[in-house]
Parts: sequence; structure tokens; C-alpha cells
Amino acid sequence: MRSARELAFALLPPIAFLLSAMLIWHFIVQVGGLPKYVLPGPLSVVRAAWMGKVELSSAIALTAAAAICGFISSLITGTLIAFAFSFSPLIRAGCYPYAVFLQTVPIVAIAPLIVVWFGYGFQSVALIAFIISLFPIITNATTGLTSIDRDLVDLFELHSANRWQVLFKLRLPSAVPYLVTGARVSSGMAVIGAIVGEFFAGYGGSQDGLGYVIMRATNLLKTDELFAAVIASTALGMAVFAVVNIAGATVLSRWYHA
Repeated sequence: MRSARELAFALLPPIAFLLSAMLIWHFIVQVGGLPKYVLPGPLSVVRAAWMGKVELSSAIALTAAAAICGFISSLITGTLIAFAFSFSPLIRAGCYPYAVFLQTVPIVAIAPLIVVWFGYGFQSVALIAFIISLFPIITNATTGLTSIDRDLVDLFELHSANRWQVLFKLRLPSAVPYLVTGARVSSGMAVIGAIVGEFFAGYGGSQDGLGYVIMRATNLLKTDELFAAVIASTALGMAVFAVVNIAGATVLSRWYHA
């Protein structure tokens, strides 16, 4: 009974807020008499989403695939880079600024280069998602691998543990919570990267991701379709984040209860 009450307490306030926001939105559109291309009503957005549900579903699937590929690649690559950083302070001092460089350079500045080098299509979109989502993995994993109690390191050295034993038996277990945090941040950024990548790299032909749908609706002033695509993008980002969050919570619960 208590779990049902907690579930209701968790779900009802967001649902009530959403319904209230939609009523206010509908009221503003009706009273203000705003043109549809400026601000469509919620019913118009729902109608546009329903009419284009096949195309929207296909776009969501394509964008999700690119985002997941970029996220998984960043998770693997970022963890390996963090391993190298934890092994050698010299490597960390020499290479970490370039990891920061990936985060500070606007993706709009390097996306055209990626298109020139790799062409239009899925691979370029996934690569842009990878670049955007890489830094949180590197910085969080590196922090976890290097933020070790010095007494524990001395204890391992006292027992003649080699670098690999220290890495897998001390540093990696300590870094798991940091890595999970980095994955949570990176998952949302991967979706953003995939959508932004589709603005530049696109797919062409019969393949349209959410980025292309958003750009096309904007150019044609189909604001109801634009709202539907934006809401779909938000839902995709929340879904990916929720899956990663659940997976991370499961890993942490099993890790600390093992």
C-alpha cells in the first residue's frame, strides 16, 4: 500500500503540472488569437503528431540509434582514456587539455569538417554525438580513478601489488559511482549531439532523423509539426536518460551489495 502511495505521489504532481500547462497554453492561443504559425494550440500539435506518426516514429528510431552508438562509443573510449590518465600523470597533464578542447569548441564549428571528412549520413551523425558526449565520461572517470585514499594505495604497495592489480582492485571499484554519473550526463548530451549532427550531416533519401524533421518544419513554418518534433526529441532524451539512470542504479546497488 505504501509503494502505491509513493508511486502516486511521484506521478500525480508532474501529470497535474502538465495538464495545467496545456490548459494555460490552450487559453493563451484562444484568447490571444495568435496565428497558427506563431503558436499552435496543443490540439493542433497532437493532431500533427498523429498525422505524421509514421515519419515521426521512424525519425525517433534513427536519431536514437545514432545517439546510442555515439554514447556507447564515448563510454568505452572515455573509460580507456581515463585508464591511461590514471596510469601516468605525465599523459594526463599532456592530453587532458585536449579533452577540454573537445568540450569548449562549438560543435557547429567542427560539424562541417566532419561532413567533409566522412560525408553525409549515419556515421557522421553518430560521430558528432560521440564527440559531444565524450568529455563527461573522461572527466568523471578520471576523477574517480585518481581520487583514491593514499593510505589504501600505500596498503596495496605494501603487499607488492602491481599497477594492474591496483587498477582493477582499487581504482576501478572506487571509480564506478563517478563513471555512472558521467554516463548519466553523457546520455543526454548524446541525444543532443545526434539531433545537432542531423542539422549538418543529415541522411538524405528516405531516411529522416528528428534534426531534419525540425529543420524542415522550421523552413516551411509548420509550427505544429515543429512542436511535435521538439516534444518527441525531449521524450527521446528523457527515455535514454531514464534507461541509463536505471542501469546505473542497478549497477551501483549490486556493486555495493556484492
